[in-house]
Formats: sequence, structure tokens, C-alpha cells
Amino acid sequence: MKTGTVLIGLGNPLLRDEGIGVHLERALAASHAKKTSGLGSPSFPQPVEFLDLGTASFRVLHAIAGKARVLFIDCALMEEAPGTLRRFTLDEVRTRKSLPQLSLHEGDLLHTLDLAQKMGECPPTVVIFGIQPEDISPGEALSPALTASFAEYMRAIEEEVNSFS
Repeated sequence: MKTGTVLIGLGNPLLRDEGIGVHLERALAASHAKKTSGLGSPSFPQPVEFLDLGTASFRVLHAIAGKARVLFIDCALMEEAPGTLRRFTLDEVRTRKSLPQLSLHEGDLLHTLDLAQKMGECPPTVVIFGIQPEDISPGEALSPALTASFAEYMRAIEEEVNSFS
């Protein structure tokens, strides 16, 4: 029986907006830790595991094995305005990446989740939050568009996790 919820931040924080998933995962984990340490009310009705998996797509397989719910946060090229947040389920999203599959560093979340399904390890509930980048040049700071919407992203993700039953 699959149990538990895991929230996974993906991306490369050395390429500005490409790291939005990692930045949000870290901020959500810190907020949750502060609230559950007696400094506020618990942030989620059930235990949530927080993971920064960066660009290590195959680590996703191990992280989601045996879980009932997983929420991914990642930069996504969606041909939307910079900073746009979109919520997807596996049935609603398709990849446009074309990778030669020569390296474990070549990550495609949807290919990894397809492999997890074939192995019987994909959680029944998978939610992906994609955020349209403004700037993926080298640097650690998020672009103005993503910085301005950061609190909105936090609220949307917290609401999603709270909706998991």
C-alpha cells in the first residue's frame, strides 16, 4: 500500500529561473519546519517529505517509490508569459524534449514518471507545477517576474498539498 506525500523541487539554481523548483521547495520546507517547531500552527494536515532533487532525474524514481502522492515544482517552457504558474496532472502534460539519452544528467521528468509507471512505482496522485521562466542565463538570483510572484507560488502549492486527502 502506498502512503505519504513528497514535495520535490527540480531544476538548476545556477541558471536563474531554471532553479525555481529548488528555491520553492527550500522555502516551503523552511516555512513548514518553522510552523511545526512550535512557532505556528502546522502547515499541512498530513506529514510531507520535502526533497531538493535538482537535476538528478533518476533520483526521482527512488524518491517516489511507495508514495501515495507526489508534487513536483519545476521551470517549464510553456510559451506563456514569464512567471506564469500552471498546474498539471500526468494526463494533462506532454513533453517536447528530444534527448539522446546518453547521460544520467539528461533529465526529463515525464520520461522518468513513465518508467516509474512501468515499474509499478508511480504514485496514484501526481501533480506538477510548472513555472514559465523569464531568464535562464547563468546566475543564482531569480528574475523580477518570478521574484514578484514567489509568494503567490507558495500559496498555490500550499493549497494543493492541503487538498491532498
